[in-house]
Amino acid sequence: MDSSPCMYTASAYIKRSYCPMQYTSVKPLGDRVLVKIKETEEKTEGGILLPTTAQSKPQGGEVVAVGEGKTIGNTKLESSVKTGAQVIYSKYAGTEVEFNGANHLLLKEDDIVGLLETDDIKDLKPLNDRVFIKVSEAEEKTAGGLLLTEASKEKPSIGTVIAAGPGTLDEEGNLKPLSVSPGNTVLYSKYAGNDFKGNDGSNYIALRASDVMAVLY
Repeated sequence: MDSSPCMYTASAYIKRSYCPMQYTSVKPLGDRVLVKIKETEEKTEGGILLPTTAQSKPQGGEVVAVGEGKTIGNTKLESSVKTGAQVIYSKYAGTEVEFNGANHLLLKEDDIVGLLETDDIKDLKPLNDRVFIKVSEAEEKTAGGLLLTEASKEKPSIGTVIAAGPGTLDEEGNLKPLSVSPGNTVLYSKYAGNDFKGNDGSNYIALRASDVMAVLY
């Protein structure tokens, strides 16, 4: 019999725990963060009710608890996110925990992509070694002038850096600034990162600085 306070199930893409009614809070340990998941949009902007299969899984929520941090070398590091912060996290990160009638996600701080204080992804403030890029538009035509369908358009891997995190940590816990800056046009790994669409229809991607292969001039 499992003696843990929460029942646990798992599949290829989701890990979920259910806490019995007598447990009303979860305290993250180490560099873990507890996020209350943003509710799924059940309607389109035009008011059309979406079936469950068409509702996009949220990738954001509010930080409700943080762990004590982590130690790298001799350096003790507190969490860079605080309670109350609105965050965006990697798509398949963490373990979902349901308690107090709400869905939460328990994940490592490193799985948090950035802070988002508005309802438009273009305002994302990346954390740590993350880089936020506005993707260049896909080619509409072939070199011979043929109009491409949406399905046949090549996914771009070039874009402009909109924002960059403060940097990465070395083995002693010292901050090393990133080698790219806002305004840089960059070439990045084709299948890296998390894709987002802005309110104006523009495409964005958030990825680690190590997935940026070159700066283009």
